[in-house]
Amino acid sequence: MSTRRGAGADGSVRDALRERLGRVFDALGCELGAYELAIAVVAAYEEPHRCYHGVAHLAACLALFDEVWRSAPHPIEVEAALAFHDLVYDPRALDNEKRSAERAKAALVAHEAPENVAARIAELVLATAHDHVEDRAEDPDAALLVDIDLAILGAPERDFEAFERGVREEYAWVDEPDYRRARARVLRAFLARPHIYRTPAIRDRLEAGARENLERALTALVGEEPRCVTSRGGRP
Repeated sequence: MSTRRGAGADGSVRDALRERLGRVFDALGCELGAYELAIAVVAAYEEPHRCYHGVAHLAACLALFDEVWRSAPHPIEVEAALAFHDLVYDPRALDNEKRSAERAKAALVAHEAPENVAARIAELVLATAHDHVEDRAEDPDAALLVDIDLAILGAPERDFEAFERGVREEYAWVDEPDYRRARARVLRAFLARPHIYRTPAIRDRLEAGARENLERALTALVGEEPRCVTSRGGRP
């Protein structure tokens, strides 16, 4: 069963995440410093260069998980993988998922979680390398994890546009023409899939909206004047 909790009325998002993840890591079998590990994980999401892939994204993923966790054969593993899935986020790198998986496994083992559990969490984190989603289609835990990570694509228009602005800001070091070409390739790849979402409940809820958002964003990228972005410093 999930160890899910909502944010307490008297606690900050940060404190609620630390408390929640401490319980998750304890439930995974961490015999040493589960709460200290939770503090370190949340701190990673607070890195200043994360305009989208930060604490709010992690909190949103866990909030959606709270609604759909019964779809997962092993929900506690999915919940833990969500905690680690963007542990490493360097917009200039191409191996964030691999590095996040490696760090997740090492951290869990260091905190005395069973090695087979740590390996399973690492395997799930690797599933969020979305260019390889077909390889993991038979794993319902991985499918749910990936769908939760991609839920922002089907969010209301205002939230989706904020997501796109956040991603652009994370890649502010990329010239506008290069960014537009690269981002358009990413959006076209999602639209080319038979289904963006693999789990029926999330597909029914978000698929149509995701396609509308992606089509609109693609039109903006290839058919309008460049939009202004702020200056801050992977893959678009």
